[in-house]
Amino acid sequence: MLSCGIIKTIRFARQVTGIDKVYGVLEGLRLSGAFFEAVIDKTVADLNKIRPEVVVPMHCTGWNALKKLADAFPDAFIINSVGSKFVLT
Repeated sequence: MLSCGIIKTIRFARQVTGIDKVYGVLEGLRLSGAFFEAVIDKTVADLNKIRPEVVVPMHCTGWNALKKLADAFPDAFIINSVGSKFVLT
């Protein structure tokens, strides 16, 4: 079973930069709709292995994926909307 594209993107970024630590994932995860339902659990599991400190799912993530991400990352999950501001320290 495949994960969504964010996992591939993170793996590629790690390879290119040589940096393994992923501080945050701020992205539309493209997990909405019936077609993508099959990859939600695998994507959440793979993201859990990466262990980002902050998970901010944006547009096109979908309600089911949002719920599963919120449950999987209770201390890292941040909901956002238009106008949200993030300050990294």
